[in-house]
Amino acid sequence: MCLILLATDHHPRWRLVVAANRDEFFARPTAPAGWWDDAPFVLAGCDLKDGGTWMGITRAGRFAAVTNYREPENYRVGAPSRGHLVGNFLRSRAAPEGYLRGLARLADQYNGFNLLVGDSRDLAYFSNRAEGAWRLGPGVYGLSNHLLDTPWPKVARGKEDLRAALEGPEEELEGALFATLALRDPAPDAELPRTGVGAERERALSAAFISTPEYGTRASTVLLVGHGGEVRMTERTTVPGENRWTEVRHEFRLEE
Repeated sequence: MCLILLATDHHPRWRLVVAANRDEFFARPTAPAGWWDDAPFVLAGCDLKDGGTWMGITRAGRFAAVTNYREPENYRVGAPSRGHLVGNFLRSRAAPEGYLRGLARLADQYNGFNLLVGDSRDLAYFSNRAEGAWRLGPGVYGLSNHLLDTPWPKVARGKEDLRAALEGPEEELEGALFATLALRDPAPDAELPRTGVGAERERALSAAFISTPEYGTRASTVLLVGHGGEVRMTERTTVPGENRWTEVRHEFRLEE
């Protein structure tokens, strides 16, 4: 993922609200969100090149999502895929903070990442570019390719839009979140972060929805988890080279 907007215990019906964009090279093979054959309790997309996933949830309510930390000067070819950090948590039974404590011992093997993991009780955040894991209390959060809540323009605007959507009509929530994820306007040059990729690429990457000839937003996902255990995951997958998308929707109830 390259943009994750998240609210926990901030809505009367939905205890967890996630709106996220996955940005990736269009040539990288990918399967859309579905129940995994080798782990049928996991609902997630799948990276068909290296395995793993960018975001998923289980029938028991375990949730995880990852973003890369943008630092091209430190990128290491051959490092393990960060997508396994999500898949490994979803398959495990470890408590979120316990999983992150164990991961901390191995985190330096990976290129820079941000990881969100949670279950029906707790939600936690960890980055191998920061110190320690953080337990996240009720609130609204935003994450892109720097640390949690770094106020990059699309993170700051996305959090504002998420707050507004949470306060609006419940039946319009999902549509409002997809509208935010679809915004293609770049940030003003004066507000662009400087991550070492050059001004032109910073500009292209500053939009919520990224569109370049070879790289861009592959999938937009809205995940809603209710206080009563209902779950709705809707994923819109971009069709490269065409101004359209395909959609899959999964609805189920968490297991007791």
